Amino acid sequence: MYIVTGGAGFIGSAMLWRLNQAGITDIMVVDNLGSSEKWKNLVNRRYTSYVHRDQFLGMLRANSLGCPVEAVLHFGACSATTQTDADFLMANNTAFTIELCRYALEHGARFINASSAATYGNGSQGFSDSVANTRLLKPLNMYGYSKHLFDLWLLDNKLHNSVSSLKFFNVYGPNEYHKGDMRSVACKAYEEITATGRLRLFKSSSPDYADGGQMRDFVYVKDCVELMQWLLQNPQINGILNVGTGKAQSWNSLAHALFAAMGKTPQIDYVDMPEKLRGKYQNFTEADMSWMQEKGCPLAFASIEQGIADYVNSYLSQGDPYLEMLS
Repeated sequence: MYIVTGGAGFIGSAMLWRLNQAGITDIMVVDNLGSSEKWKNLVNRRYTSYVHRDQFLGMLRANSLGCPVEAVLHFGACSATTQTDADFLMANNTAFTIELCRYALEHGARFINASSAATYGNGSQGFSDSVANTRLLKPLNMYGYSKHLFDLWLLDNKLHNSVSSLKFFNVYGPNEYHKGDMRSVACKAYEEITATGRLRLFKSSSPDYADGGQMRDFVYVKDCVELMQWLLQNPQINGILNVGTGKAQSWNSLAHALFAAMGKTPQIDYVDMPEKLRGKYQNFTEADMSWMQEKGCPLAFASIEQGIADYVNSYLSQGDPYLEMLS
């Protein structure tokens, strides 16, 4: 059996799609659906059971999952970078992940965890996923810190070479519709351009970057799940590992890719950054992806132009977003 926590979420449901493509259907989906719309991300997927997050934790502690576990893919977390309840994040993102990791290791299961590029803070230490650099990082928000604490726990317990903890950079793509304000800018910008013909981007708060010139490493969700499928097939590959394209591109570049995919002339307005983001905003992220060559990973990731074109033409432009799920 495979366990996918956060299986109805963005990356989790995309990973279900990839597992199904590989013929894997003996899957336990763990999530907290509540009254959200993310249940629709499960409609096209094949799996054997759904378990609520709280019930799952009890089953884990009682060792009553019922059958051997091949792999645990852990995406279940609060992903809101604006969440200020530190105790909730400590319990949900850090302590829960530690408990699940221990279970997987004790039962001989592959463990793949979703960490985050938010752990890199303002980028002053660069974006190397090396052990030495990981210990120096200072996240800018509590979400990033909650993810960082698990990575530090792996290092402190010398377990980082026994599991894969993946620092996802700016992921975008289908199945993110339920995320509200935490959707990718690509998704929200498509709606804004469709409605108004224009797009708003933040003015720069740094003299080093022009308005809209702040840069991110944008990575397509299909590439992320392809990489994780490769990791499942290569269980000897472990560590705290970046997941990005290795090439930073500006918000302006993202905007131009969107307008091009939509067949529209770029019309961009620059607006002041909200007060709550000032001092916590990353002006530049770029994954150091040297580990892929070092470990012999043969995959190549889509450029922002390629990924956005597929996202727009295959999904966003097809009508009801919940009918645009990966099929």
